[in-house]
Amino acid sequence: MRLQITVPQQISASSIALPESKSISNRALLISALCGGAPQVLYPAMCDDTAVMIDALARNGGHIDVGAAGTAMRFLTAYFATRQGMTVTLDGVERMRQRPIAGLVDALRSLGAHINYLDQEGFPPLLIKGSAMHGGTVVMDGSVSSQFVSAVMMILPTIGGGSIHLTGHITSMPYIHMTASVMRDMGGYVDIDDTVITVGQGYSGDDCIVEADWSAAAPWYALAALIPQSALTLEGLHADSIQGDARLVELGGRLGIATRFDTHGATLDTSRFIGCCCSCFADMNATPDLVPSWTVLLCLLERSFRMTGVSTLRIKESDRLEALRQELLKLGYVLKIESDDAISWYGERVPITMQPPVISAHGDHRMAMAFAPAAVRFPGLIIDGAETVSKSYPGFWRHLLKCGFTITELAQ
Repeated sequence: MRLQITVPQQISASSIALPESKSISNRALLISALCGGAPQVLYPAMCDDTAVMIDALARNGGHIDVGAAGTAMRFLTAYFATRQGMTVTLDGVERMRQRPIAGLVDALRSLGAHINYLDQEGFPPLLIKGSAMHGGTVVMDGSVSSQFVSAVMMILPTIGGGSIHLTGHITSMPYIHMTASVMRDMGGYVDIDDTVITVGQGYSGDDCIVEADWSAAAPWYALAALIPQSALTLEGLHADSIQGDARLVELGGRLGIATRFDTHGATLDTSRFIGCCCSCFADMNATPDLVPSWTVLLCLLERSFRMTGVSTLRIKESDRLEALRQELLKLGYVLKIESDDAISWYGERVPITMQPPVISAHGDHRMAMAFAPAAVRFPGLIIDGAETVSKSYPGFWRHLLKCGFTITELAQ
């Protein structure tokens, strides 16, 4: 789907109801399934990724295609490994077959899982034969994906408990703490002491209530920065969130965007917005999902920057580093990728050759949402592959319409 975007002079809507967090939802859904349906998940996110999880968890074996849902691939690999007597093949889109999973498979095998690769070693598709796994101590490289660690954490209470010893430079640590928080809410015991995660036996907790999604707030912070005279409240966000992407409060504060919380959510106050001034330097290792929106925003503000801790973006729904470089070049910004773990822009521009610019989403929901605010600077900008937002935020384009945007669907 190709959408052309025209931006209003001022955002007309004062309040946006953000979707529930798919990250919290998928963790809670998995734990609920491990416990036979109790405790329950109240009001999970309604998006492609959670739909995949709900469908797969209701299956009793056979072939399961998770599409582009990376979280589902990792969590379901661990889940089905514990289902004694059940045989499952897990597969996904072609991009999924390029995303490594060996770190998780090796950890699960050390706990007694029976998992084989059906094609390339270390990558999906997988053949999983559920078995009587056992708890114990497992060593995992924390530098590849926090989802590998979270997947093992969540099944440990149901196979006897144990501990995870993390090696390497741990990435996305807030997501590991999110997993621990959801596990505790649903009756699990988890202790995190530096690089050692200790997990007890069993779950016995309450139903899980899912928070609004801080990751989905990123493009709205960008729009607040680009249209600073607009008042905007993002419903359902809390200051004490368990989500690492609540770091948006701090990042927005660097630009002069104040986040004020009340019972309804977070209101973005841009009365002291400072726009482009000094350079921005940030380590994004803990919050990689914010990188696309923040990279695009800083370029649009003509604010030079350098972000480190971005290596995991190579193995997301797209190679987000390369995708950002390619698409920002269409807008005239020359993004530099430094040894896969840093990106920077220090003001280098080239002439724009395409009017209006056509931005490819690269099959990636974060890319589509990150570039939508660029229409403020590039009127009539086109997003090709706009439908990908359904992965995490199906109502995104509808919410822009509510705010006074004009969005026209173009023929392919």
